[in-house]
Amino acid sequence: MTINRMTIIGRGAIGLLYGSIAAATLGNDAVEYVMDDARFARHEGEQIRVLGQPCNLPTVRAEDAKPAELLLLAVKASGLDAALDLAAPLVGPKTRIVSLLNGITSEERCAERFGWEGVVPAVAQGLDATYLEHNLRYSCAGHIHIGAGNKTSPAAVADVADFFERAGVPHIVEEDIRHRLWAKLMLNVGVNQTTMVFGGTYGSVTTDPEQVRCFVAAMREVRAVAAAEGVTLTEGELTGMFELCASMAPDGMPSMAQDRVARRPTEVEEFSGTICRLGQKHHVLTPQNAWLHERVRQIEASWQG
Repeated sequence: MTINRMTIIGRGAIGLLYGSIAAATLGNDAVEYVMDDARFARHEGEQIRVLGQPCNLPTVRAEDAKPAELLLLAVKASGLDAALDLAAPLVGPKTRIVSLLNGITSEERCAERFGWEGVVPAVAQGLDATYLEHNLRYSCAGHIHIGAGNKTSPAAVADVADFFERAGVPHIVEEDIRHRLWAKLMLNVGVNQTTMVFGGTYGSVTTDPEQVRCFVAAMREVRAVAAAEGVTLTEGELTGMFELCASMAPDGMPSMAQDRVARRPTEVEEFSGTICRLGQKHHVLTPQNAWLHERVRQIEASWQG
């Protein structure tokens, strides 16, 4: 099946990054952002800028959206259920579904609603996109890594890869996407939570001694938990994740650090929440992640005051 249009739910940093790339390559008809009525009314008329330039991408209410050929989910984990409800009328038997949510659980939740055949496990990695005050900036677009889950149709992976290729969306087709998902989780558990707790950036988390210690310790706990889950993450991969962050714009921030600036609820349950839960299941100690989880919740609670 040839995909000609990408339907995106989530117009934050990641959704805008890859949607704007596809639109710039194939034209605005190749992209459609879908919102519920309340969100559409709230964002209608916003003047979005991408890398300093005005960017007007097609955005519609769900009731006016076209049937989805490729559904790209780029929302927070807390918004996934609502996004799936919004998408339900648009998803047909041949719709391909790609979730770029952080963590390792969103694909299963998509498959519970729409079946595994069209769900293509994916993770976005290597980007440093920041979206604040209607401005998207980035120096690295990264890649969307895709691959087949145990019950994913091979044709679905091929269809998505073909669209990304034509749309100029940087991507890599993985032979072992589960390993890639865990590797990205290791990175997120370290860099997202550390920068959120310390109010840091890519620059500080790779140079400040206390932030470096926290970043690396949290990732090492993910390695231990992943091994218990049957996934081998090497020390070399851990070092590679650190070096990746060190190569990004020093003043850039991952999503949870941006959440702190905007005082938004974070995805801490997808990160330390998951690692602590699985650590208890496998009798693996995760004290660094337990501390990070507690500190993030304390910071979130302080905003209510």
